[in-house]
Amino acid sequence: MTATIEAERAPAPGPPPSGDQRLSPLADRLSPAMPADRATSWWVTLAITALAGVLRFWDLGRPHAVVFDETYYMKDALSLLRYGTERQFVDDANDLILASDGNWRTIDVFKDSAAYVVHPPVGKWTIAIGEYAFGLTPFGWRFMMALLGTLLVLLVVRITRRLTRSTLIAAAAGLFVAIDGMSIALSRTALLDNTLAFWVVVAFGCILMDRERTRRRLADRVRAFADDHDAIMSLRQGYGPSSGWRPWRWAAGFALGMACATKWSGVWFVVAFGLCTVAWEYGTRRLVGTNAGDAVIGAFLDGLRAFVAIVGTVVVVYVVSWTGWILSDDGFYRDWASKNPASGVWALLPDWARSLWYYHGQALSFHQGLSSPHSYQSNAWSWLLQTRPTSFFYEGTPDIPAGTCGADKCAAEVLALGNPIIWWAGAAALVHQAWRWAARRDWRSGYVVLALLAAWAPWLGFQGRTIFTFYSVVMAPFVCIALAMTLGTILGPADAEPRRRTIGASVVGSVVLLAVAAAWFFYPIWSAQIMPYDAWHLRMWFDTWV
Repeated sequence: MTATIEAERAPAPGPPPSGDQRLSPLADRLSPAMPADRATSWWVTLAITALAGVLRFWDLGRPHAVVFDETYYMKDALSLLRYGTERQFVDDANDLILASDGNWRTIDVFKDSAAYVVHPPVGKWTIAIGEYAFGLTPFGWRFMMALLGTLLVLLVVRITRRLTRSTLIAAAAGLFVAIDGMSIALSRTALLDNTLAFWVVVAFGCILMDRERTRRRLADRVRAFADDHDAIMSLRQGYGPSSGWRPWRWAAGFALGMACATKWSGVWFVVAFGLCTVAWEYGTRRLVGTNAGDAVIGAFLDGLRAFVAIVGTVVVVYVVSWTGWILSDDGFYRDWASKNPASGVWALLPDWARSLWYYHGQALSFHQGLSSPHSYQSNAWSWLLQTRPTSFFYEGTPDIPAGTCGADKCAAEVLALGNPIIWWAGAAALVHQAWRWAARRDWRSGYVVLALLAAWAPWLGFQGRTIFTFYSVVMAPFVCIALAMTLGTILGPADAEPRRRTIGASVVGSVVLLAVAAAWFFYPIWSAQIMPYDAWHLRMWFDTWV
């Protein structure tokens, strides 16, 4: 990282310069210049994205089996395509699907009764797009996860470049996501969590773009004055400068709505990003010289507008995502309101709204009470160290005939295990970024740490609930960004003393090379490649990985 924005304090409004001199350090602090290597940065972005695509799409149909909770979501997706709502499926549905020709329009694996589901529909509709386009095959139901996982890498590179003003740091962050095993395994499996991660990163970028756009427009206003003295005198009036139209907030609301309509854990990002954008408004007002009291009032008023734009859009997107259920007459609990007439103010609500509200209450009770023991359940405290990864799929001899792999005993597995080098170094980087946020007041570090905590901290409160390490795929982009930023600090600025840069480059290069080597070593157990049992066992570094 070549520069760090420290505490944002307004420059003292001294006497104006003489003549036509127009110096504006305030404008530069409001909107630092982007790197001049725009074209090069896009080539780098596309190269890293292509690598991510190869790792995610290569032989995507393997294993030719229904993997882990794909048994629910790929069939729910098919049901949405056929009926608009989820239906129960027959006992041998998996076998019927795998033995079919992949034609989703003709295969019938459903009972004539609604299914009770506890996750919103967007993630399942996303899976359904691939099934519609490529058929009811493992490739078809995994296609959209691989696509979103690849696009997520592109987003991480572009967002990190804008966040840090460094193409090198951005490239490192994108590379780490591209070769991270958690991201790869979830991109090759039709679960909901990769869709959640994608929309969270989109929202993360939109909130950042809102900050960029607002401060860039304010910097342009500053530069219109003869000097910072006149600009500060003008902008500090009242409750601080007006921010005007904020389209990126509406875009963030849409992305967060899609996240919440995939899994309810998206709501924590609504809270985190909403508070973050309001805190930035306070910081902007203080930077231009608004006194603390007026800055608080100005940020509060802006927070009300942010609430309408972000939370209002989230609610609309979330409700619209249930359109199939709303328009149906046989969705689960769809007729609850008609069987339970309301009185008073509740009678003003349409039946579908009351039924949907009741359904959500029942689903919430299910989530709060989920405590069925599972051999791969984990404690959220362990996620950063990846001590108990989730095995999505495993086959050994005799399921794999002896000699298939060139040995008497063979094995194939899909293990949702993060790249150990990235996650272990990323845990240290998280501590470093938290320190930069607290001690150096680096807003960029704070934003990344806050996003990571929104993905992780809520699960720490569910000590009695059955949860799994693969939920941490939503953390993965922010772990990678934090690690890249810390490595940027280790590398040092371009004008640092040569010996300092040499040592820094050696450390950074070693971490990157170790991460790449780990990806090469572990990729077979992220992608179900058949190998000798001894080769598989060599990759089980700890008993808790088995």
